[in-house]
Amino acid sequence: MKKKAIFIINLISGTSDKSGIPALIAEHIDHEKFDYEIAVTQYAGHASEIATKAKNDGVDVVVAVGGDGTVNEVARAIVHSNTALGIIPCGSGNGLARHLLLPINVRKSIDIINTCEIHDLDYGIINGYPFFCTCGMGFDAFVSMKFAEAGKRGPITYVENVLREGLKYKPETYVIQDENGTNQYKAFLISCANASQYGNNAYIAPQASMSDGLMDVIIMEPIDLIEAPQISIDMFNKTLDKNSRIKTFKCQKLHIHRSQPGVIHYDGDPVMTGEEIDVEIRPKGIKIIVNPFADRNARKPNAIQSAAAELFNQMNEIRDDINRQGRRFQAWSKLIQRKLNL
Repeated sequence: MKKKAIFIINLISGTSDKSGIPALIAEHIDHEKFDYEIAVTQYAGHASEIATKAKNDGVDVVVAVGGDGTVNEVARAIVHSNTALGIIPCGSGNGLARHLLLPINVRKSIDIINTCEIHDLDYGIINGYPFFCTCGMGFDAFVSMKFAEAGKRGPITYVENVLREGLKYKPETYVIQDENGTNQYKAFLISCANASQYGNNAYIAPQASMSDGLMDVIIMEPIDLIEAPQISIDMFNKTLDKNSRIKTFKCQKLHIHRSQPGVIHYDGDPVMTGEEIDVEIRPKGIKIIVNPFADRNARKPNAIQSAAAELFNQMNEIRDDINRQGRRFQAWSKLIQRKLNL
């Protein structure tokens, strides 16, 4: 018996043209396995409305064609149901798709949909907002808000916001309570990760799993501008958890108190909320079509990730050279000053 599927396309997500996607779906979908239709979103929240109706109508697979925001809209409408989520990643970061090792290519993504290998995976909730990749507060939520305000999409806009706003951001103090007790931290950011990365292969939680029933909590201590390049290198090299400025632990539920209301984010979407923040993981709460060839793909080198790591290594070398030159200048200044005082 054929499965029913609907492809929900967000034409404005990411930076790529999606006008040719319906033709690719028609050409490459397995017509013996699927009866399908295509829906195009018209406004914010429309993807959730379409997905909710599809779930209620007994549709087997709802495919989100867009970025992490579109994936979130579709996924939150079908949690705890028999309808499975498929993903054709077309966004700026594609964090969830990259964590699942789904191909960032429309035709290859359709091939994965055709395999229809479905796993029951975890998702999270922060103050009532479902998330499937990451959520958090502090600097990353602050940047998410600036990114949303910027209007433009893409990694260049994100980097511009990070560089411009990072110098202004002041760390906050948080009281964190989990199953093991209560602790207080002054932090640059706190991220709760169901999946391993923000997107663009920037790994905030390299050890995160969507099938362990736990979230990875990442606490980044206050850092200065000199330390920022190394943090970036560690994120792209999947070694952030080994950085001395990072504290990590796993838990199922988390309560956080901060001194004043502020912004949080869920899968990159910012929202203002109060001083009290509750985060929890819902184990095996959503069905997702996964890549059955993921282990094989994981062994392939990622050219973009390697290039990014090399770029940040070069930045680190430049930073060290600037520091050396600065120390040399200070030494000369002191010597000249002593001679002038003689």
